[in-house]
Amino acid sequence: MEFKDNEAIYLQIATYVSENILLGKWLSEDKIPSVRDLAGELQVNPNTVMRTYEFLQNQEIIYNKRGIGFFVAPASDKKIKNYRKERFLQQELPEFFRTIYLLDISLEEVQLRYESFKANQFKAVNGNGKSAE
Repeated sequence: MEFKDNEAIYLQIATYVSENILLGKWLSEDKIPSVRDLAGELQVNPNTVMRTYEFLQNQEIIYNKRGIGFFVAPASDKKIKNYRKERFLQQELPEFFRTIYLLDISLEEVQLRYESFKANQFKAVNGNGKSAE
């Protein structure tokens, strides 16, 4: 995993864990990698992963079964989406608006590119290159 300089590593790991849940790699009630295993996989200090897991526990995305490990909490995908949506709307969207304003990019152009992006995502998910239309 390549870490960015502008965000705390434990938050970047939280994003990684959250994306594994959203992508269906780790389902509700699944056991997730131990602190030590994930630290080894990502080549970070186990204390950093522990901080990540504590953060995700506070968000009710994962929970700990003492002596067994950490598990994906029920309805965690909804909690992740709500948290990330709010974070995006408050932190990233204003910067996006500033950029399109400064570069004189119309909302119509953004809409067209977004529609193209969605179509390509659908093709990638279905793997057949055919549209549902």
